Amino acid sequence: MVAAEGPDDLTRLLAAWSGGEKAALDRLIPLVYAELRVQARRQLSRERRNHTLQPTALVHEAFLRLAGQNRAQWQNRRQFFAVAAQTMRRVLVDHARAHAAAKRGQGKTLIALEDAPEPGRQPEVDVDVLALDEALDRLAALDPRQARVVELRYFGGLSAEDTASALEVSLATVNRDWAMARAWLFRALGGVT
Repeated sequence: MVAAEGPDDLTRLLAAWSGGEKAALDRLIPLVYAELRVQARRQLSRERRNHTLQPTALVHEAFLRLAGQNRAQWQNRRQFFAVAAQTMRRVLVDHARAHAAAKRGQGKTLIALEDAPEPGRQPEVDVDVLALDEALDRLAALDPRQARVVELRYFGGLSAEDTASALEVSLATVNRDWAMARAWLFRALGGVT
């Protein structure tokens, strides 16, 4: 059993792994696995009910992709989980594309656009994961930071505070970008203007 380690220990293990230390990866896996699984469950809870990808499979596929990044220079815990969120997005998009190809366009892979209901406004908007991915790519061309905020908040499950820290911007900036990006995505995905 691995002793509980703090954020500094995790950062140290990430740096050692970046430096090529294989033993660091062995110690890192049990420390990040539970949090990656929470991210995966959150993502899959937004998917269609009969989704064939399970949280464990999503975590494993994302971690394999992360481990396969030879040139990754892990700076800290937040950066690692932000990249993990982006990787999970890619896994879900790849899975949705494969599913759509198998079905030849039948059905949609649905996810909830809202990360959490805001006071006084609780509509839940379901969108196709492929359409969301394409819309995020279009948003990134217009405003990369807004797209990154959506990716960290929605796919990574980061709080506004953690997102601000990861992007090294103010909390007010994250909140403003989050509101603007959600409005832009709502319109881009066929919502009412």
